[in-house]
Amino acid sequence: MGSRIFVLVYLLFVSFAIDMVASPIAKEKQIYEWRIYTLNGDSEILDRFFKETLIPAYNRQNISAGAFTLYKKEEKEKRFLLFVYPSLETYRKVRNALLNDEIFREEALSFFNETAPNPVYSEYTTFLCEAFDKIPVMKKPDNERTLFEFRLYHSPNEDANQRKIKMFNTEEIDLFDKVGINSVCYGEIMAGSSMPALIYLTWYKDEETRNEAWKKFGAHPDWAVMKKKSEYSNTATNNQSILLEPLPYSQF
Repeated sequence: MGSRIFVLVYLLFVSFAIDMVASPIAKEKQIYEWRIYTLNGDSEILDRFFKETLIPAYNRQNISAGAFTLYKKEEKEKRFLLFVYPSLETYRKVRNALLNDEIFREEALSFFNETAPNPVYSEYTTFLCEAFDKIPVMKKPDNERTLFEFRLYHSPNEDANQRKIKMFNTEEIDLFDKVGINSVCYGEIMAGSSMPALIYLTWYKDEETRNEAWKKFGAHPDWAVMKKKSEYSNTATNNQSILLEPLPYSQF
């Protein structure tokens, strides 16, 4: 009797393991849509539209959104939006659903009419990214976060881009964890204005802890070894770092 129970439990375990491997959910990597708006008008009008109309429309499709402003002010104000999709197919379906969302169309009409003759932003740049293997699903930041860091790493060619992604997947993200660089999401850009490239987002309690974490990273012996490996040479030759502050209506 005992042996039969053991065999039954074993078969159930094997079946469960096979299902997990075969499951599309287990293998699915999130899709990140970044939008960077460059403002030339009243930021309050745009923030109200995002908070009361645009993001709620995405939420009705079960899509969460992050909203950020520049931590250090520049000549031109900007807004960073991050929409997180469970799959590329969901991204396509949500875009179509928004076009047919009567609530969104009705609530957005006043914003569209008001800003058509007097635009509040000159343009927005979009990056569509696929999550890395190492972190296929976004990590939610701590509630005490006050600072985010948006980084865009441009590579000289596609091979270099893939080697940089491998560096993150196999070594660099692990080192981030050790020194207090808190991961949110990492994505290879599939479509955007800067390619081949990748984007990642990290969070911190404040600017002081951010600076201390990167200081530890630069001095860490693992980094000293990692950066000298020939397989990682010339992988990211044009890097951009932007410090961001979460807006009150941000969902991340």
